[in-house]
Amino acid sequence: MRVYGRNTKPEPKRIQLTLPKPWENWGFKMKNAAYHHQPVLLKEVIDFLKPDKDKFYIDCTLGGGGHAVELAKRVKPKGKILGIDLDDAAIEAARIKAVKEGAAENLKIVKGNYRNLKYIAEQNGFASADGILLDLGISSGQLQDTGRGFSFLAEGKLDMRFDQNDKDRMTAYQMLNKLPEKELAFIFRQFGEEPLASEIAGKIIRERKTNPVYYPRQLVGIISRIYARRYKNKSKTNPATKIFQALRIAVNSEFENLAQALPQAVSLLDKNARLAVISYHSLEDRTVKSFFNQESRACICPLQRPTCTCQHLKKIRILTKKPVIASAEEITENIRSRSAKLRVAQKI
Repeated sequence: MRVYGRNTKPEPKRIQLTLPKPWENWGFKMKNAAYHHQPVLLKEVIDFLKPDKDKFYIDCTLGGGGHAVELAKRVKPKGKILGIDLDDAAIEAARIKAVKEGAAENLKIVKGNYRNLKYIAEQNGFASADGILLDLGISSGQLQDTGRGFSFLAEGKLDMRFDQNDKDRMTAYQMLNKLPEKELAFIFRQFGEEPLASEIAGKIIRERKTNPVYYPRQLVGIISRIYARRYKNKSKTNPATKIFQALRIAVNSEFENLAQALPQAVSLLDKNARLAVISYHSLEDRTVKSFFNQESRACICPLQRPTCTCQHLKKIRILTKKPVIASAEEITENIRSRSAKLRVAQKI
């Protein structure tokens, strides 16, 4: 993704949009509350990673500490969990949770990007690990923060950066107001699988000429009007869902991060140690599945090649033939878990 200069146009006053029904009341209920994140598939993660006393694990996506703290309580007295995250609010929430639950001594928290997993691990005394977890996507706490633009009803600008101190990274509103139409359409189509990607991108380009798109309500209004005209208000989900997802993925380079982190994770695992990955949409899951399939094979040469020349070595054994999904009870308690898919592999 090219890096563009900042928008030099004056920011417009925040406008109130009347959105076409039924979408005007959709989205997350926003609240000015402390960071809260309910871990997904917690029991299943614990069962697969099998934390035990004095062992060492890495949580690449610390979040509010739900998984990491539970792991930390199980590796006492001398075991350690390395928790990595870019989000300052998540890091602080995890620290507080660890102290409250008596796990602070066994949890080392580092601010960083898991795409640099091996470097971060080695710099913090983790030459190897007994298990590694990646819980991808966005957390409940980030959605609840009204100032960051992750949710449809957020009050602040469309920022969407996990690390708000990263001044070199484009925000979502900068992308919307700087990128050319074809590039926006590509983002919406590639990262959101949005069928109306080109039409929505074109409308944004026309809108921003007179009224730059800075706030979630503006973007939701543009998308909702297109869907209302096309589908006569019959859609059962908020039509902005895929666009918000696509922007978040593009802003944070999520697919690139995942592609770089997976091989590093495998290289850090001890023999028989396990890698668990929770994904939330088909594109992420497809990436993880493809990587697991490749690394569980001794040869990755094209089928038409008569003899193996790739010298590829089988590194893992897949433990989940099909992804593990949340139970009906968990989905009732935590709606975010309904799209979660857990895949696990073991180092050989």
